[in-house]
Amino acid sequence: MTEDHKSRSIHRSLVAAAAPDETPERYRAPALDKGLDIIELLSASDEGLTQSSISKALGRSPNEIYRMLDTLVRRNYVARDGDSYRLTLKVFALAHQHPPMRRLVAEATPGMRALSHWAGQSCLLAVYDRGNVLVIAQYDSPNYYGFSIRVGSRIGLLDTGSGRVLLAFAPTHERALMLAEQPRSPRATRPARLSDELDRIRARGYERMKSRQIEGVVNLSVPIVMSNGAALAALSVPFLHRIDLRNAPALEAVLARMREIAGRLTDSIGGILPDTARRRRTPPQRASRLAH
Repeated sequence: MTEDHKSRSIHRSLVAAAAPDETPERYRAPALDKGLDIIELLSASDEGLTQSSISKALGRSPNEIYRMLDTLVRRNYVARDGDSYRLTLKVFALAHQHPPMRRLVAEATPGMRALSHWAGQSCLLAVYDRGNVLVIAQYDSPNYYGFSIRVGSRIGLLDTGSGRVLLAFAPTHERALMLAEQPRSPRATRPARLSDELDRIRARGYERMKSRQIEGVVNLSVPIVMSNGAALAALSVPFLHRIDLRNAPALEAVLARMREIAGRLTDSIGGILPDTARRRRTPPQRASRLAH
C-alpha cells in the first residue's frame, strides 16, 4: 500500500468514526477544522506523512496544508523530519495537565492504599513528562520504615522500572522521541540492546529489576494502558524484602496484585492490555472498587 493510499484509508476511518457534523455554518471555524484534521490524521499514522499525502488525504490544496503545517510546527504540535511531518508529544504532555489525569489519581488511590496496607510496601503512580518520569501519586508503607518517592519527583527513563515500562509500551516513533528528550546524564547510559529489552518487558507485561539507586530494593512496575496500546501511567512498588515477618507477601504475590489493580484501571479508561498482561486477571470491575 502506497503512502497516499494509506493516508486516505486512515482519514476515511477517522471520518467514519466521527459523529455527523450538524454545526450551523456561521459557527464553524474552518482554520481550526483544518488544523485538527491534520493532527487527527497524523495521530493515526505510525510514520510521518508528506505534505502531498496529507493534502490528498484531507482533500485540501497544498497551499492550505502548508500554511496549517507551518503553524503547527511553529507551535510544536508537529515536527518536520525531511519531507515528512509527524506529531510531537505536546498533545500527550497537555493531556497530563487535564482533569482526567487528576481523575486517574483519584481512581488509583483506593487500590494503591489497599495494596500498600496488604503488602506492607510503598507504591507510586508515574507518567512520562518531557524526557523524565514524573511521580503524580504515591502511598507510603504502613510500617514504620519503607522506601518512597515524593510526589512531583522526576526520575529517569532508563534506570527506573516506571521509565522502562513507559518506554516499552510506547509506539515505536514515540519511544524514539522520548529517548531523544531525556536529559543527558552519565547514569542514564543506553544499553546496547535496549530495544530488545523493552520488547521483552512489553511481552511479559511488567518490569522487575534491581534498583540502580538503592541496594536491596527491587523495582516492580506495571502499565496502565490506553486504547491505542500505549501506557498512560506506570504503577510501581519499590519492593523491600521483609526478614522480620514470616507471613509478609512475597514479591511474586505483590506483582500479581499490582497487575490486577493496573488491569482494572486500564479497563476503567477503556484501555486494552496485551494478552500476556491479562493472565490470571479477575473480571473487569469499576476502578472505584479496587480497595475491596
